[in-house]
Amino acid sequence: MKGAARPRPAEGDAPRPARVPRAARAARLVAAELGRRVWLYVWPSATGRRNRAYLRERLVALPLLAVVAFGALGWAYTDVRDDSAYVRDRLAPALVGLANAKASLFIAQGEAEENLAEGRTGELSGLSERYRTRVARATQSLNQVTRSGALTVAEEQELRVVSALVVDYTGWIGRAQGHAADSVLRDAELTYARSMLCSTPVAAAHRQDRYPPCSPTVGSAATSIVDRVSGLERQLRERLADRAAWGGAVLGAAVVAGLGVVLLAAGLWRTVFFLRRRFRIRLSIPLAAAALPLLAVPLLTTDALLAWHAQKEAVPVADALAQQTSPQTETIAEERPFDGPDPQAIEVLEARIDDGLSSGRLAFLDGAAPFVFPAGLVSAALAGGVLHAYRREYLVVARPGAVS
Repeated sequence: MKGAARPRPAEGDAPRPARVPRAARAARLVAAELGRRVWLYVWPSATGRRNRAYLRERLVALPLLAVVAFGALGWAYTDVRDDSAYVRDRLAPALVGLANAKASLFIAQGEAEENLAEGRTGELSGLSERYRTRVARATQSLNQVTRSGALTVAEEQELRVVSALVVDYTGWIGRAQGHAADSVLRDAELTYARSMLCSTPVAAAHRQDRYPPCSPTVGSAATSIVDRVSGLERQLRERLADRAAWGGAVLGAAVVAGLGVVLLAAGLWRTVFFLRRRFRIRLSIPLAAAALPLLAVPLLTTDALLAWHAQKEAVPVADALAQQTSPQTETIAEERPFDGPDPQAIEVLEARIDDGLSSGRLAFLDGAAPFVFPAGLVSAALAGGVLHAYRREYLVVARPGAVS
């Protein structure tokens, strides 16, 4: 019926979808208008513009672009460089030290078991030189990790616990040496020492193996020396992977810096062209000096990419240090040094990670990161100062009625 009222939608019915496209269209129009206004402000055309108005807009836009571009570039570049230095000087040495400590303790355990298996002869002759050397190396490696600066306060406390357990462990090896003639006491004390080293029980079939496998325990049950060292390795590797990955803030700063640098370079070029055409100034020396910091941008970008690539390549090497090294490899490398370097030896992996991180940068740019933003401020001051001087001179010279 013509005059009949339309039925009302029932309660709980979904709203009509027509409003959503309308709101989206309005939002797009507002964003487009804002973008157009920003673009006109940053990138004004000189055609049909008064000299005074164009100089006033350039006086604000160019210094602002210089500050934003070099501020974002300096922050992103400093972050990448700091990450690279942190990985090279702290994380990598700490991972190498933990791997050395773990391998040395396993080798010391194997030496102790082999020496004391001789019974009274082992009691009289004592433990081998390799045992003492490896225990000393493990202790020294743990001390180096503590001094590396890569650990948090909680991790340093955990490492102190590990060092105390190592001292207790060597004490039980000494007791086993004192009871070398008593096979029951000796084996019990060696078994307890090994349980301090590795929480996973050793099967009887593996007792003939000089270095039985040890699977580290995780969680609250991780109490042995290897458990704790493996936990620290895992935390440091996660930190390394986090440092090697591009963060959202760094990516955002890089995008802002890239856009700002492009707009600043083009803006300076158009301003120089404007001054040459309108004011007959062939070359503005201050504006050319303001553009000089832009020449360093490709070098800084290349250096940042090299540093990021080196950090990324260090991640699998750090994983190999924690998971692929073994006491067998270290013993063979020590006994047969003329066989050539083993790719899974700690020394070889340490050299790989050090060489990669050291070569992953332009060395002559060391120490340049703190000067990136000040260079942008100098560029902004030069551009603003010279444009202010040109504008003031133009206003003084221009007479009433003259074409401006």
